[in-house]
Amino acid sequence: MSFHVIRPMAAVALVLSVGLVALPACKKTKPTVPDSPTPAPTPNPNPTPNPGPSVGDALPPAPKGPIFRGATPLGRGVREAAEANMKQIVLAIREFEVVYGALPAGYADKTGKPGLSWRVAILPYLEQDNLLKQFKLDEPWDSAHNKALLSKFPMPKQFAPPSQDTRGYTFARGFTGPGTWLPDQTQAGTPGQLLLGVKFAQITDGLSNTVLVTDAAEAVIWTRPDEMRFTPNNVPKLGGVFESGTSMGLADGSVKFVSKSSGLKIADVIQIADGNPVQFDN
Repeated sequence: MSFHVIRPMAAVALVLSVGLVALPACKKTKPTVPDSPTPAPTPNPNPTPNPGPSVGDALPPAPKGPIFRGATPLGRGVREAAEANMKQIVLAIREFEVVYGALPAGYADKTGKPGLSWRVAILPYLEQDNLLKQFKLDEPWDSAHNKALLSKFPMPKQFAPPSQDTRGYTFARGFTGPGTWLPDQTQAGTPGQLLLGVKFAQITDGLSNTVLVTDAAEAVIWTRPDEMRFTPNNVPKLGGVFESGTSMGLADGSVKFVSKSSGLKIADVIQIADGNPVQFDN
């Protein structure tokens, strides 16, 4: 399996031919990105608005997890809010798959490699169409233009821990590497091309048994294509948001909170077709 690139004329044919995989019909259409930027979008509500670093500035230090330690009186409400954010993320990924026939892997920069994250690619499905239009999709996340956007627009709230200002950093990350939904890229894209991961049909362990996005132990700038590297002998560390466990967004659109004491074999829920599907406790 490998990343695929989708060219403008081929995109329509792909949508018509691939059909819907384990999903209902969706009226969402592919976002169009004009050559010139449109007016700035209305920012998401943020209790402590601090979009991120200014262009030219060194990036601020990444937040250290876990953000929420131990049990607090607001623990249940915070966890429910975090799970609601995660659910919006995986539902946006599912909408993207309906339109393009594969999961989002980001945009190629002028080197042909991913320059912007899959999180940028799903912006239209988080009602952030105008924010997507501000990016130069053929440039990397840290180009002068794209880096400047970090200080102009807040990160979409779905990527942040509830009511927390993480200065443009997110713990919500996917997995890359052999056997994951974001396998290593084998074909270079052309600048600005949309890169695609696997199709739902390739997740033979089951959509309800496979994690797409979860809380990584370490945060990254949300536009940066930096996912957790996985091999069967090197399982990434999780749990940057909650000390007690981790919110996991599954390929079927559901979210599970997995406690540290659950005994869940993380490697089996990351791999999409290893023949060892894991049933999550309800």
